[in-house]
Amino acid sequence: MEKLVLIIHSLAALVIIGLVLLQQGKGAAAGASFGAGASQTVFGSEGSGNFFTRATWIIAFVFFATSFGLAVIAKNHSKVATQGIVVPATQQAPASEVPATSTAPASDVPAATAPSDVPAAQAPTDAAQVEEKKE
Repeated sequence: MEKLVLIIHSLAALVIIGLVLLQQGKGAAAGASFGAGASQTVFGSEGSGNFFTRATWIIAFVFFATSFGLAVIAKNHSKVATQGIVVPATQQAPASEVPATSTAPASDVPAATAPSDVPAAQAPTDAAQVEEKKE
């Protein structure tokens, strides 16, 4: 969803840039009234102003809406990042159903270590350990 809004936002920005560049300046209307070359355009001497102005307003509204939507999406992502995923209280297990800690002796419980690349049976490296092995 975020990517779709971002694509629409980027396209709206590019279209606004294009529409603004295509519009005539305020001084061009005065020249058209005296028979300047602007009267020979596709939209006529007055027609392009209304079309480009209306299109610019519509695309500007789309740009504003997508900006607002992206801000809301970013706010929701930051809330999850700082607070984590919130689990409602109804889904938590009651304390009576939580299993008790293990009563097995410490020698029977395997140590929780990360897997290692070092082989389990290593040759002793200390001289005292070597002598103990010989005896």
